[in-house]
Amino acid sequence: MQQVNEQPLLECVPNFSEGRNPELIETIAASIRQVEGVNLLHVDPGFDANRTVMTFVGTPEAVVEAAFQGIKTAAQVIGMRQHHGAHPRIGATDVCPLIPINGLKMAEVVKLARQLGQRVGAELNIPVYLYEYAATAPHRRNLAHIRQGEYEGLATKIVQPDWQPDYGPSVGPFLAGATVLGARKFLIAYNVNLNTKDPEIAQRIAEKVRESGYVQRDEQGLKQRFPGRCPGVKAIGWYMPAYGKAQVSMNITDLDQTPLHLAFEACREEAQRLGLEVTGSELIGLAPLRVFLEAGQYFIPYETDPDRLIEATITHLGLRELGGFERGQRILEDQFKK
Repeated sequence: MQQVNEQPLLECVPNFSEGRNPELIETIAASIRQVEGVNLLHVDPGFDANRTVMTFVGTPEAVVEAAFQGIKTAAQVIGMRQHHGAHPRIGATDVCPLIPINGLKMAEVVKLARQLGQRVGAELNIPVYLYEYAATAPHRRNLAHIRQGEYEGLATKIVQPDWQPDYGPSVGPFLAGATVLGARKFLIAYNVNLNTKDPEIAQRIAEKVRESGYVQRDEQGLKQRFPGRCPGVKAIGWYMPAYGKAQVSMNITDLDQTPLHLAFEACREEAQRLGLEVTGSELIGLAPLRVFLEAGQYFIPYETDPDRLIEATITHLGLRELGGFERGQRILEDQFKK
């Protein structure tokens, strides 16, 4: 991604466990927006997931303060005991990653994540787990491992020696659940739509696509794991009643290994093997300009005009299928210019 500012820039993409109540979502957004030095770029609620992804950038100190205020407000307005949604979650602020954008080394971002985690644990009395580059143990690096058991299993999990929180209490009640904080590279949250309502089929496709792959029994009945097609991709399958479609829901954690368009193509090919079709896709939050240009060049190789490449990406990936897709609101660099 091109550098757009000489000053150090930090990005934060917290995922809050509320996607249905506009007033509560705006309350959380306002707590972030009021921090000077922060630009809230995008708010992306999902009704069926009951989850909202917010994206903001700014100076490192301002972003860390805004993240704290967002976590604090979410804990006040989201009741986890009443929360239900399609997306796995462990707390009111389920996950809150810090991402270096410009002029920051990952080691510096790790330090900021740990400072934020310590403050959240001490001042808000919320258990905090550190993940990705900020993880304090190898088994805590993967978000899915930390989230396993979700909010309902937190009280049982947190007393286990391997799952004591890095910061905050290990004794309930955990009204806001736990929060997973960390430092990571840029990630694309991306869903591929299928012409079926069956989540089990979507899960089968996800297993063939994701890096961790799938488990299958051999002729002797022993379990054997086979790797998936797309390195740097995490995926699950689910059904979205609001769309009337099952989706393969992916986190693309390494765009150099698996660009967005190749993840889409892998899902399309696996769906065809099962007699299904991919009808479109859904980008959650923002993506760098390079994602749109690289995909456009894949679909129309001899085109050089950026606008045509971007439009080709939107068309071929079916990004407008589920509603309006305004390109000016989804390209990260365009948001920096505002």
